[in-house]
Amino acid sequence: MADADPIRLRDRIETGPRFSDADAIRLNRMFRGADTAEMLRAVISDGLVGNLATVSSFGAESAVLLHLIARIDPSLPVLFLETGKHFPETLAYRDQIVERFGLTGLVNLRPDPELLAKRDESGLRWSYDPDGCCEIRKVLPLAAALADYDATLTGRKAFQSATRANLPRFEVDTSDAQGRLKINPLIDWSADDLSAYIAEHDLPPHPLVAEGYPSIGCSPCTHKVAPGEDPRSGRWKGWDKTECGIHTPLTPDGELPPGFDPAF
Repeated sequence: MADADPIRLRDRIETGPRFSDADAIRLNRMFRGADTAEMLRAVISDGLVGNLATVSSFGAESAVLLHLIARIDPSLPVLFLETGKHFPETLAYRDQIVERFGLTGLVNLRPDPELLAKRDESGLRWSYDPDGCCEIRKVLPLAAALADYDATLTGRKAFQSATRANLPRFEVDTSDAQGRLKINPLIDWSADDLSAYIAEHDLPPHPLVAEGYPSIGCSPCTHKVAPGEDPRSGRWKGWDKTECGIHTPLTPDGELPPGFDPAF
């Protein structure tokens, strides 16, 4: 199969469904062997994938992708899920990174207050239904915000967990029925690659990494990890859960409420 034609892909974005699995395959072939910066320039500056945003947790390794993006287009929308459950250190780190990198497109996505009052009035749903908590505070706000985007960048890496080990650079978002493209620029980066980039560019570390948190999410569901353990083993410790849900389809009761509009 021939490599993808960028013009053809742009035309398809403008006139029809966003992307198919075949498009993702073509894009993976197109950028086979290309370095991350080259690929990012094509999708950000050349408009190859249409209207684009990145989703960032401002977690342990987020500075790398955000720095790469800032060097190309610091105005690219950066979507942050302000769940109301983050460590204070994460919020301070978000503000530090935004200021230092000159990011002007930060969008803070918050859960719908009425939905919170209805389904998590006590704020303790995380303790007995972490999937439901993630859905209210992450999945639904992000799904609403992404309605106008054709593609998103993520910070997922293959080494982080078994569930991410075989992800491609380009994939069709399984959580979106409209064929949105999901791009994983750092999927083939190792922990050493990240460390080398951070050192080369003197990027500020998340303050909780030094305290034993190699993967950082909401504070109630994030625990320290022992040396040698899976970096994400501290997430939802004690639960049969490895992802928050923004990378998987909505649950049956997770339809967007009528008129739902996240508080930006």
